Amino acid sequence: MFKRPAVPGSRFVAPAEIPVVMGPFLVRADVQLVSGFIPAGALIPDRYHIPHLDPRTGRGYQRLPQGTRVNELAVDLRKQRVDLPTSVLLNLRNKDSIRYTKGGTLNLKDIAENEARFYVVDGQHRILALEKLINEVDSDYWSSYQIPFTCMIGADEDEEMEQFYLVNSKAKSVRTDLAHELLYKRAQDPGVMASLVERGQDWQVYAQGIVRRLSEESPVWRNRIRFASMEKGDTVMPSASMVTSLKSVLSSGYFKALTDDQQLKIIDAYWKGIRGVFPEAFDQPKDFSLQKGIGVIVMHTLLMQVVEIARSQGLPLTEGETYTKVLGGALERLQGDDSSGNAVVGLDFWRAAPRGAAGSYSSSAGRRVLIAKIQSLLPKISIQ
Repeated sequence: MFKRPAVPGSRFVAPAEIPVVMGPFLVRADVQLVSGFIPAGALIPDRYHIPHLDPRTGRGYQRLPQGTRVNELAVDLRKQRVDLPTSVLLNLRNKDSIRYTKGGTLNLKDIAENEARFYVVDGQHRILALEKLINEVDSDYWSSYQIPFTCMIGADEDEEMEQFYLVNSKAKSVRTDLAHELLYKRAQDPGVMASLVERGQDWQVYAQGIVRRLSEESPVWRNRIRFASMEKGDTVMPSASMVTSLKSVLSSGYFKALTDDQQLKIIDAYWKGIRGVFPEAFDQPKDFSLQKGIGVIVMHTLLMQVVEIARSQGLPLTEGETYTKVLGGALERLQGDDSSGNAVVGLDFWRAAPRGAAGSYSSSAGRRVLIAKIQSLLPKISIQ
């Protein structure tokens, strides 16, 4: 990780040259590549250019930067939560720029004196985050930050565009289920967890922990949740969807006041209670929608209302029978139409298509309608 210069109050002075490794030529464009580390202050503020797409002229090729990404990265860098280990991709457009590379060095002084600029082909958010830190936090400190880079020598804008497309279209994003798993592990570091709290993303860590424990400890959910790199097998619910479905629950003030064990006991009891209403749907989960996306999202959205009803009736929140009693009447009376337009009610409502009706509520708007229908059938709370 980057450390503050050893001499307090030292002033940053851009080096005249930096060592680089001369790489191969790009086969298609016959463009030399060089790699190394360049201090941020040798690029910022006026030695780089980001070729954003201008819809009026058609010039450029990059999307505008996202301010949120720039700000978050700047905060993480300042608090030393992250490093920048991957190279930014730069380009010196003129073919004669090869003269700046001699003896295994890149001559920054000559580049500056000739008013040449580095075009940022990939890595604009990293460059802009460092510029924000140089301008707003500590110019000398962050100007000294060493950026790993690869630079094309003499590529034109078309070649830049080609490389930008290859870098950004071929990279595969991390699957959500794996991202949640990695975040859960990383959050064991207090610094990472503090960052998540600042961003309002800590609920994902708690949700992942609950989902993991449900899959291991709950009779209702054991072997039913599919985590990253698992074969489908007998599972019916992806862990990523399960985690997301718990956001509203974990955002409630009441649930935040509970311990992890108490939260788990309530959620486990809740699903035991739902199973108590329709055991067949849990014995044959693939034939029904209750343990799939639509059922899980809807039932978790209803959870806190059901908890409040149970509390108003003085019922124990960690007993499955509580939720069977509160939910039973509403779920048994729930009606809809199957794929053929025939009315279905109760257990049949939750059958998988074409025999059931739940699948017709799978869109965001549909889920809101279904939640409202069930809410209208739940017991009302009496205020003394």
